[in-house]
Amino acid sequence: MGQEHYFSSKPTTRHDAKTIEVVLRGYKIRLKTDAGVFSKNQVDFGTRLLIECMDIPNGSSVSILDLGCGYGPVGIVAAKLAPDSQVVMVDVNERAIELSAENVRNNQVTNAIVKISDLYQNVQGRTFQRILSNPPIRAGKKVVHQIFEEASNYLTDDGELWIVIQKKQGAPSAKKKLEELFVEVNDIGRDAGYRIFQARGKKQVE
Repeated sequence: MGQEHYFSSKPTTRHDAKTIEVVLRGYKIRLKTDAGVFSKNQVDFGTRLLIECMDIPNGSSVSILDLGCGYGPVGIVAAKLAPDSQVVMVDVNERAIELSAENVRNNQVTNAIVKISDLYQNVQGRTFQRILSNPPIRAGKKVVHQIFEEASNYLTDDGELWIVIQKKQGAPSAKKKLEELFVEVNDIGRDAGYRIFQARGKKQVE
C-alpha cells in the first residue's frame, strides 16, 4: 500500500528497510530502500530502461537534474557516467531523500547533491543540460504534464528532457503533450510497453 503514496511528502508507512544490489550501465550499485518509496523491492523496469538509454554529457559546467529521484538510481548512475558534471537529485518524499543521500554516500558519489523539492520548487533560478524523470504517474496527469510544461524553464538552450512512461499509463498522450511544448521530440527507446522520450527546443508561443 505504501507505494500508492510514494509522491507524498511524509510517508507514514511503517519502515521496512532493505538493501538491493544492481548492475546499471556497467556499475555495480548498492541501494538502500524502504517502504513508502517507489518500487522498494527492485529498480523498476522503466527506470532501468531510462538509465540504459539516457545520454549524459560530461564537463565541469554541465548540470543534470534527476526529478523525482526516489532512492536514487538514475542520479547515481548519471553522476558515475559524468564524474565532472554536477547532478542534482530532488524528490518531494522525505524518506526517499534520506535514502538517496545515504545511497549517494555509500556508492562513493561525490558530484551529486540531494534536496527536498516539490517538482522544480527548490531549483528555481537554475538551468540544466539534462532533466531526467520517471514521472509519478499515480499523482495524476496534471502533475505529469506540469513536469513537461515547466521543464523548458529549467533547461539550457541545448538542454534535453528525458522521460520514461508506460504505454498503458499514457505514453501516447504524453508524447502529444511534449510535441506541443518542444520543437523536437524523439522516441529513443521502447521495451515491454515502456517508452523513452527525449524532448528539446522550447517552442515559441505565437
